[in-house]
Amino acid sequence: MTGDELRAAAVAVRGLFDRVPDGAAAVPLLGTDVTGVAAHITSCLTWYAADLVAGPVEVTAFDLVRRPDADLAEVLAQLGAAAEVLARVVDAAGPAERGAHDWGLADASGFAAMGCAEMLLHSGDVAEGRGLDWRPPVALAAAVRARLFPWAPADADPWAALLWATGRGELPGREPVTSWRWHCAPLDEWDGTQPT
Repeated sequence: MTGDELRAAAVAVRGLFDRVPDGAAAVPLLGTDVTGVAAHITSCLTWYAADLVAGPVEVTAFDLVRRPDADLAEVLAQLGAAAEVLARVVDAAGPAERGAHDWGLADASGFAAMGCAEMLLHSGDVAEGRGLDWRPPVALAAAVRARLFPWAPADADPWAALLWATGRGELPGREPVTSWRWHCAPLDEWDGTQPT
């Protein structure tokens, strides 16, 4: 995955958040409000860019926190900027560059996929919490599923498979996922099993 997918995810996410103008509206699944979800996504994107640039050594000297008075519009502007920063870092990274993540040493493709996953999945959480019909672009959901969850069924609807892989949905004939993680290291390092 590349910066192009991150940019596409940012557009899809913005379309959903623009339908929820009340930043204080609850998102029960995440125990926060809409602005809190947008701030979480923004911090993830920012950290992923820093992590890829920092290399295999974990960087933890700073915490990213939003200003208490920042409203949803401000946070969404920051989210868009963070998505673009990560997209540029991903596109500039060499094929051998790796960055630290709790679930493995991710390459640029892995960080792009994780950034997309944060945007898509948490936007889905907002949509569900607010009772809105929303789905990301099929090709984007399929790319995230294939890159981060190679064990998830490729013959299922990509969004449904992504939700299933992260414990957010069910797939016919499959056991529910109750504990999950993604594979962010290069795909050629996947051992062929479903991690928990």
